[in-house]
Amino acid sequence: MTHEPVTGSGPHALREHLDRHLDAAARAWFHQALDEAAARTGGNAPISTWELRLAEAGRRCGSGHADAVRVLILCAAGADTAALSRVYRQGTAAERRAVLHALPHLVPGPEAVPLVEDALRTNDTRLVAAALGPYAARHLDAHAWRHAVLKCLFTGVPVDAVADLDERAHGDAELARMLAAHAAERTAAGRPVPGDLNRVLALAAAETRKES
Repeated sequence: MTHEPVTGSGPHALREHLDRHLDAAARAWFHQALDEAAARTGGNAPISTWELRLAEAGRRCGSGHADAVRVLILCAAGADTAALSRVYRQGTAAERRAVLHALPHLVPGPEAVPLVEDALRTNDTRLVAAALGPYAARHLDAHAWRHAVLKCLFTGVPVDAVADLDERAHGDAELARMLAAHAAERTAAGRPVPGDLNRVLALAAAETRKES
């Protein structure tokens, strides 16, 4: 099943894409879910209506569209950091991905960094990839970001998933040192060095080579 490209797409573009590709029944459900989220329907219940809709998105709209649908429900609800944290802690892996994808649209500051850090501690490669979107690029500190890049290399997550990779990696001497050490360890163990490692290493070492 092909999944929507959620990272890097704004809410307006996501909605236009879904409106073009969902069938009539799924589109009607999607629009109703957005209206309920905007109205905060069921806000006094133990779990709000829009949170229930997050769980239904895959069944109603198909797994290939569900991530994008969930992101837009979160945006329509104007979910704050507390609500996003609740959905993340209580939700499935798919719902956690949606929270991570929604962060750059809903949380302007670093308050949600703990959610990113939690995702990066998992071995779920789709969760790791979702964690390294534009929000992490803006708010993850240098130490944590470098280790996140290494996590991608360890787990086979393509570094194309790392938002603003070129800007953050360029000339990062410490990242270059870490990558070179990792490459040496793999070579000594008779294991191949991933092509992505050489790509990031070239970025990180760029200024050093330029100055020499």
